[in-house]
Amino acid sequence: MNLDVLIFGAHPDDAELSMGGTIAKLTSLNYKIGIIDLSRGELGTRGTAETRQKEAFQAGIILKIAKRENLSIPDGEIQKNKENISKIIMAMRRYRPKIVFAPYKNDRHPDHVATSRLVKEASFFSGLPKIKTFDKEINQAPYRPAKLYYFMQTYTFEPSFIIDITEKFNVKMEAVKAYSTQFFDPKSIEPETFISRPEFLEFIESRAQFYGFKIGKRYGEPFYAESEVELKVDSLF
Repeated sequence: MNLDVLIFGAHPDDAELSMGGTIAKLTSLNYKIGIIDLSRGELGTRGTAETRQKEAFQAGIILKIAKRENLSIPDGEIQKNKENISKIIMAMRRYRPKIVFAPYKNDRHPDHVATSRLVKEASFFSGLPKIKTFDKEINQAPYRPAKLYYFMQTYTFEPSFIIDITEKFNVKMEAVKAYSTQFFDPKSIEPETFISRPEFLEFIESRAQFYGFKIGKRYGEPFYAESEVELKVDSLF
């Protein structure tokens, strides 16, 4: 299956928190979207790898994505090595996306930073014929995505572009809340974390409002591009 867009996150829920509205907008326009979670999030304070897998599946249904996979790289050990780069290259060659999204290069969580670096390197090396990968013992053809964009997690950056998600903000939050073990639940007896406080979801909404305001919309999601982004004439109006 070829995908239009492939999104890489370090943990289940990273994609939804950072660009869930954009995903919902793209799927509503019939683009085929896939999410690759590098780890199962097993080091997380709340929930388990099993519950997070179920939550990720439910979030994918809400967002109407075409594919979701987990590379099962150990949580907390998302490191630059040949094995991990190969796993990402295999995914890119399997799904041949036109556009790839990854975490921004600077963040409070080391796994997010490592994922950003791995995806950038894999995006380049995936196009080299002399790097061999095999899917079910079949040699994969080289393939390099046309574009690599970065999404915002905890730390901010000056966006290259902002996508209006006003009509899909409620869908984004529904997908985020599918991760019921991770976010605020007054009935939960698990330890409080950085993201389980009620203020965290308020922060997610406030940030979407902030970036939406910057483009004259109610809600927006910011992205960064290392290379120039073409602006078509009809987008000026």
